Amino acid sequence: MMLSAHQPAYLPWLGYLDKIASADVFVFLDDVQFEKNSFINRNRIKTSQGAQWLTVPVRMKGHMYATLLNTSMDDSQPWRRKHLAAVALNYRKARFFDYAYPRLEVLLGAATQDLADFCWEQLRFWVAEFCIATRLVRQSQAPVEGTKSELVLNLCLQQGADAYLSGKLGRDYLDLASFEARGIEVRFQQFNPQPYPQLWGAFEPGLSVLDYWMNCGPGKLVPYGDHNVL
Repeated sequence: MMLSAHQPAYLPWLGYLDKIASADVFVFLDDVQFEKNSFINRNRIKTSQGAQWLTVPVRMKGHMYATLLNTSMDDSQPWRRKHLAAVALNYRKARFFDYAYPRLEVLLGAATQDLADFCWEQLRFWVAEFCIATRLVRQSQAPVEGTKSELVLNLCLQQGADAYLSGKLGRDYLDLASFEARGIEVRFQQFNPQPYPQLWGAFEPGLSVLDYWMNCGPGKLVPYGDHNVL
């Protein structure tokens, strides 16, 4: 059984969903520290002027010492309305806009102010929208000890995984010998975005799943992953 894991992500990119779809179980790392200027609370859409960031503002006080479970979105700013307006402006001519936009309004209208809960409900939505059958586990509901490599190893042991699918940055911190000692194979995701129909000129890779969804609609994602064994 293969396990993959990742921090929450706002309107994640296709590589995030590919990593989930390529595993048997995915652990949603909601009990780790918030990272400023990461993809946890922001992602990009495509506009006539190029890629544009959509960022969820968070209440920053104490975030350096708190986990994502204690990170709140700052709804004193009208970010939900602004994000919907930006999507409407730039995707109203997309093929699946009429299907997708009302669903996005519901998705962004969630009453919660907790960033982790907000991203978790989004994740469940995207998994259903793209017919991904992977079992989802919230780290906070199945806690294990450790950080970085030790945390991942303990998650694999807890879930009974004999293989772990890592992002490419895992090469920088995973203690591969400890995985080998416990009989767990480590693989690294090599995600190669393939062009799909987009608005606004030449193909732009690495955008939020919103871009693919608006232009190509729901259903199974095209398999892009190439999971090499180290």
